[in-house]
Amino acid sequence: MRVSGLDGQAEATQPDTTPESSGVPEGGSGTPTARRAVVSGALGSALEWFDFSVYGALSATVFPQLFFPDLAPGTALLASFATFGVGLVARPLGGLVFGMLGDRLGRRNVLMFTLLLMGVASVLIGLLPTYATVGMAAPASLVVLRFLQGFALGGEHTGSQLMVMEHSASRRRGLAGALMSVGSPISQVLATLTLTGLAAWLTEDQFSSWGWRIPFLMSVALIAVGYYIRHRVEETPVFLANESKGKSEGRSEQPARGLLRQHRKTVMLLVLAWAAPGALYYITVTFAISYLTGQLGFDKSSTFGLMVVANSISIGASLLGGWSSDRIGRKRVLFTGLAVLLAFLLPFFLILDTGNWWLAALTITGALCGVQFMTGCQGAFYAEALPTPVRYTGSALGLTCGNMLFAAPAPLLATWLMQISGNGTLLITAYGLLTILISAVAIRLLPDRTGRRLEA
Repeated sequence: MRVSGLDGQAEATQPDTTPESSGVPEGGSGTPTARRAVVSGALGSALEWFDFSVYGALSATVFPQLFFPDLAPGTALLASFATFGVGLVARPLGGLVFGMLGDRLGRRNVLMFTLLLMGVASVLIGLLPTYATVGMAAPASLVVLRFLQGFALGGEHTGSQLMVMEHSASRRRGLAGALMSVGSPISQVLATLTLTGLAAWLTEDQFSSWGWRIPFLMSVALIAVGYYIRHRVEETPVFLANESKGKSEGRSEQPARGLLRQHRKTVMLLVLAWAAPGALYYITVTFAISYLTGQLGFDKSSTFGLMVVANSISIGASLLGGWSSDRIGRKRVLFTGLAVLLAFLLPFFLILDTGNWWLAALTITGALCGVQFMTGCQGAFYAEALPTPVRYTGSALGLTCGNMLFAAPAPLLATWLMQISGNGTLLITAYGLLTILISAVAIRLLPDRTGRRLEA
């Protein structure tokens, strides 16, 4: 059964397990090209989130002293989180630029460039001199490199998702996207293990002097492997079919113009749909690290170890979310994830304040599982919301603008609320509840096209 949805498009109220015939060729999840697309996407995601995880952890621990030593501790932490947010703020611009290029030139060509740009920026961060060496040039350069990193990620994340989605069979699109999305928690586990090992094996001075650079420099290996595999992935069938159709029809309209003219409501709702998982991810990971080490007295090794446990378990939640969405529908999975986030958000700080490592691990793991359960089907849900000519641009803007509005300011906002109020944790919880409400309304208004062929 279908009823009229947004922008005059059909909305599936129940998962449609019989794909519609649209004349658009469809990939198969078992073909060599499809498998290479998944591996390529996973490696791109791994590089993306490895560096983001390392940066997030370091921005909450050592970056305030290394790049903002002249500021008071609280102000230095705010400044450090601000540089962290720059990467997320840059993503919508990258999503728009690379999205338009990807919709016109192809997904594969754009992804080759974004992978290199992202990796080079990460390596340069690892080589960056600190404030003690070059003064204000150090934090200024950090902001520039973080911006370039985020700019590349704006096109990389959505592009790699679409490479997987458009190479996959309709009935397995959710699982295929989840297989790619687990690059995020896997890389976070690797990043946290790396930081945990360095913090355990090095002295405090050694870690602050040169140990923090090692994870960024490790990006070189991921760049080389990811570039080799991505070079062997073919362009997606639906893009090639759309390109051929456009030439035969003499189509010349810019993707961004068509997107704003016909699908602006859908894009706006995609932005709002990611409010809760975007904001609560960075509150329960990045800000939580600062809260545990700065407010509750946890040492770095035990805090990083806690994050290893949480991210390792959340890998299964991501796979379960993608697999389930192919069977019960994307929207049901997203609403289930919101319910899990709600259940763990309400007692989140009360549990952390007990100072018990196991209870803290339990509540952070639960919140992360809620986020990753939603992430498992996010790629398929966003890809299915828009037609091929504007899919890259629209999906990238939906996800990156959602992250810019809700994820980027989350650690900064949480830190500021803690500093201005004696009830800071209560205010942070209230903000989290607001994002859950926003996401719930937006998801309710978006169509569910589970199991249908991607629109041409």
